[in-house]
Amino acid sequence: MNEPRSDAAPVASSELKLRVASALVLAAGILAATFWGGWPFRLVWTLVAGLVAYEWLSIVSRQNAVAAGIGVVLAGLLLGFSPASQPALAGVAAALALCGAVLTPFTQNRLALEICGVAYALAFALITPALRAVPDLGLALIVWSFAAVWFTDIAAYFTGRALGGPKLMPRFSPKKTWSGAIGGTLAGTLGGYAVWALTPQAAMVVGPGLAIAASFAASVLSQAGDLFESAIKRRFGAKDSSRLIPGHGGFLDRLDGYWAVLIFAGLLLFLTRL
Repeated sequence: MNEPRSDAAPVASSELKLRVASALVLAAGILAATFWGGWPFRLVWTLVAGLVAYEWLSIVSRQNAVAAGIGVVLAGLLLGFSPASQPALAGVAAALALCGAVLTPFTQNRLALEICGVAYALAFALITPALRAVPDLGLALIVWSFAAVWFTDIAAYFTGRALGGPKLMPRFSPKKTWSGAIGGTLAGTLGGYAVWALTPQAAMVVGPGLAIAASFAASVLSQAGDLFESAIKRRFGAKDSSRLIPGHGGFLDRLDGYWAVLIFAGLLLFLTRL
């Protein structure tokens, strides 16, 4: 007698292909804006910030999501014309986002959670353009941040699937493993270091030890950001932040790790420009 055919493998393969295709399209678009720089780059990240605000409020309060998204976009654009220095704006945005992250697990107040989400989103609108605008190093800084996060994310996924083992934080993210976290950290550190090694301007300013340490910190922080967003979704009973990205969920799902790295980079930029 023939055994029943399982459709689990074809479904998983189809989902992985969809995830890869969506990721390639998004990566191509964001890299094009990154190399272009200037206002196209700022506009892309300001729109992303608006979508993140919309998704956050859709999860935590299910109210004012559209208004928050529009408000964050307008604020990002207006602050782009502000006479305040971009490193100062980046530092303030990083500090507010960090305060929001610290406050979020401890508050049940709807308005406070909404404000935290706005602070969370503004980091994308204000820190990324400030990093891109750093003379001679802006492009390298953005590519470095992408490499640290993307290498971490990809390696953690495939290492965890291949090796399995003890769970990292099953209460918040049941699928993540220690093997994936370690593999992701190694890959993210090497990816960030590779960008430094291939960028003569960066190598002249930052030594190899500091480049490795910063890449290691970015990789660890990106995984912490991922866990933070997983905890928020679990708290409010949401599987994905939205369905805007086929196979991935929402922008909040894809940028949770990058957000944590932005806070790190924004604070460093502010401190080095004091």
